[in-house]
Amino acid sequence: MTTAKIVHIITKMELGGAQQNTLFTVSHLNPDKFQAYLIIGAGDVLFDEARSLGCTFVIPDLIREVRPWRDVMAFFQLRTILKKIQDTPPKTAPVIVHTHSSKAGILGRWAARFSGIHLLVHSIHGFGFHDYQPFLVRNLFILLERLTSYVTTRFIAVSHANLEKGISLNLFPARKAVLIRSGIEIDQFMHPRVSRETVRARVGISGSAPVAAMIACFKTQKAPLDFIRVCDLVRREVPDAHFLLVGDGVLRERIEKEIAIRELQHVVHLLGWRQDIPELLHASDVLVLTSLWEGLPRVFPQAMAAGIPVVATRVDGAPEAVRDGVNGFLLPPGDVQGMAEKIILLLKKPQQARSMGINGRARVAEFDIYRMLRHQENLYEELLAAADPPCPTMITPERGSH
Repeated sequence: MTTAKIVHIITKMELGGAQQNTLFTVSHLNPDKFQAYLIIGAGDVLFDEARSLGCTFVIPDLIREVRPWRDVMAFFQLRTILKKIQDTPPKTAPVIVHTHSSKAGILGRWAARFSGIHLLVHSIHGFGFHDYQPFLVRNLFILLERLTSYVTTRFIAVSHANLEKGISLNLFPARKAVLIRSGIEIDQFMHPRVSRETVRARVGISGSAPVAAMIACFKTQKAPLDFIRVCDLVRREVPDAHFLLVGDGVLRERIEKEIAIRELQHVVHLLGWRQDIPELLHASDVLVLTSLWEGLPRVFPQAMAAGIPVVATRVDGAPEAVRDGVNGFLLPPGDVQGMAEKIILLLKKPQQARSMGINGRARVAEFDIYRMLRHQENLYEELLAAADPPCPTMITPERGSH
C-alpha cells in the first residue's frame, strides 16, 4: 500500500497549543500509512524543534502580519514546495494538505489547490477575526474564509463554540466540519519530573506562599495587562501571594511598565517562554487566563491534569473545559474585579481549590493527545477512501444545520 503524503502548514512556531499539537502530529503519524511534511515560517521558540524533524520546509515570507508583497511571495513559495513534495517518490502517492492558523490557512489552501491538490483540511484553533477588530477588517477576513471554504474538503475545530460560530457565519456547512479536541500528554501533567518545592525554590517563592499563574503569549488576545491588574487586587487581600506570568511577546514592555507602576516587581515573576509547564503548574495553586477570545486553550486541560482549578474568561470554548463552580470559575472578559475575587477565594480556601482540581482531573480524558492523533489519522483515511476514485472538484459551501 502506498503511504499518503500529509503536509501540515502553519505560520508561526511560537510556544502555543496549535504549534505543539502540529509538531506532535507530524512526528507521531503512523509511518506505515503516512509520510509527514511540515511547512512553517521562520524563527520563534519551537523553530529548532520543527527543523529537527527532518521533513520541514521554511518560508521566510510566511508571516502573521498582512504584508501584500510578502504574502504573494509566500503563496508562490508554497506552490513550489508543494510541487516538490508531489514529485518526491512515490509520485503516485495521494497528498493531503492540512493547514493551521489564518494566514497559513488561506495561503496554504489556495497554493495547494493551484498545485492540483484536492484534499484540503483546515484546523480552527480560534478564528483570525474577532469582535475587537475594525468592522471592515473583520468582514474582510470573514469574506476570505468564506471564499477559501470553496476549496476545503474538511474543517477541524477544537471546540463546539467554534463549530457553531463557523456554521452560523456561513464559513462552512456542518457536513464539512468535525470536532477534534486539542490534546495534551496527560500523564506528563499528572506526574511532573520535578517537585513543587524545587520549582518554587528556582523561581524564588517560598513553599507555603499562595501562587496564581498565567501561561500565554503577550498579545492583545490574551489581555495580559488585565492579569497584572488582577494581581494587584489579589495582593491587597492576600499579601503573601505570588504570581507567575509565563510567556513573551509584543506587549512585554507595557507589562513591565504596569508591574512597575503598581510596585509588583517582587511578587510578579516574568518567566519568559518555558518548556517545564507541567512543573510550573504543579508549583501553582490556580491557573488564570484573561483572554478576550479563544478557540479552546490547551492550558485548560493542562491545568485540569495537574489538578489545579482555573479562573478564566467565559469566551468561545472555555465552558467546554472549565465548568463554572465545578473545576474553576468563568467571568466575562475584562471583569478584573470578578476574577480577583474568585482567585482570592481559592487562595484563601485551599481545600476548595484542591476539590475543584480533583474535579478537573476527572474530566481531562477527552483531551488526550493520542486520542487527538487517532481521530486525525481516521479523518485522513476517510478522505483518502472517499477520493478513490478521483478527488472531488470544488464544493460550494452551504449553510448547514446542527
